[in-house]
Amino acid sequence: MQNSTPWQPSCSIELLQLRARMLQRIRVFFAERNVLEVETPLLSHASSTDAQLHFFTTFYETSANRQPLFLQTSPEFAMKRLLAAGSGSIFQICKAFRNGEAGRFHNPEFTMLEWYRINFDLTELMTEVESLFDFLFDGQLAPPLRLSYQTVFEQFTGLNALIFSFEDYSTFAKKANLIDAIKICGDNHVLWLDFLFSFCVQPYLGEKGLCLIQDYPACQSSLARLNANNPLITERVEVFLHGIELGNGYHELTDFFEQNRRFDAEIEIRCRENLPAAIKDENLLAALKNGLPNCAGIALGLDRILMILAKMQKISDVLSFDIERA
Repeated sequence: MQNSTPWQPSCSIELLQLRARMLQRIRVFFAERNVLEVETPLLSHASSTDAQLHFFTTFYETSANRQPLFLQTSPEFAMKRLLAAGSGSIFQICKAFRNGEAGRFHNPEFTMLEWYRINFDLTELMTEVESLFDFLFDGQLAPPLRLSYQTVFEQFTGLNALIFSFEDYSTFAKKANLIDAIKICGDNHVLWLDFLFSFCVQPYLGEKGLCLIQDYPACQSSLARLNANNPLITERVEVFLHGIELGNGYHELTDFFEQNRRFDAEIEIRCRENLPAAIKDENLLAALKNGLPNCAGIALGLDRILMILAKMQKISDVLSFDIERA
């Protein structure tokens, strides 16, 4: 329960202790696998280009000039630069920042675990994710499930996730009493998928154990490689437990030209939707051009995992100071 006076922590001291134990166990897990812990900057000269992520902008001022810098929405780009430099498999526990995100499961400043495994494919990555959760939850979760995005989307909506039909999607929205989706999503397939998945699918995922959804539609995945057998899907996985999204992972895209094309496409979308201008990460592109090793990686939201471990109902219950008390 949140304390009544603003100077006090948002969570209990017992929750701080539980967080410390969780972080310690994560470090033990990766140490046993010889995965190197790294640290990368929270400030960058480049921003996220993803139209669905809103970043914080600040300014670095010297006597000579004033230049914009961006709080990172993820450590991904910097970590990939380390991979390209020969770091080997790595992990990081750090803060990430996303503007405009506050609510039951969101705080604009949050704690992320991100790791990359050299020469892992998506199947091997999912196995390691399952092992980590089994370790953190002391084997108390039901056996994990692995399902394809298209399968669960069709199961709960009757719609084809890979081929967009405004008529079919809007008809379903009307039947499901989600009329707002028609105005919000229009003819944007990505927005439709996000909207319908959030309201109609996600609440039912991982009711007793971990649920890993794979084979996401290609239109939703900026940083994952396309499936070799079906260009309509990507090698991406998301992790759910008790209807809460906990993580997002990829068999990472290593193609410089394709990544540059996707960045440009996202920047064009941001311009079209009158979103703040983004600056693509030229250092990441240079690293890709130099050669990113074959790898798979994932980011997990540790505050949300702690919520489930502690049986809490909202993210502020597990933060030392949420945004209202920061």
